[in-house]
Amino acid sequence: MSDKVTWSSYEFQVFSPDNTTWNEVGGIYIFTGVNAQNRWVALYIGQAKAFSERLPNHERWSEARRLGATHIHAMVVAKQADRDSIEAHLIQVCQPRLNTQLK
Repeated sequence: MSDKVTWSSYEFQVFSPDNTTWNEVGGIYIFTGVNAQNRWVALYIGQAKAFSERLPNHERWSEARRLGATHIHAMVVAKQADRDSIEAHLIQVCQPRLNTQLK
């Protein structure tokens, strides 16, 4: 697997959640796993004002892990308005199982 992946024209970095120290920057993140066709599947899409505060003990990670999540894809997005629109767009396009809002 590559260390970068594109979701609907947005480029994300691929991280192993167990070996990552998160920075204090805002952005969009996707809890992902790989399907039988060896393709990434979005299980949960969210946003954070600071990855370092949001991701280490995320309330949906264990649920995503049970559904097959193995990695977190993250993209730095500084402006809140941009995070809002990108998150909504990706949820609409990807329809992740764990997102119940914005579908």
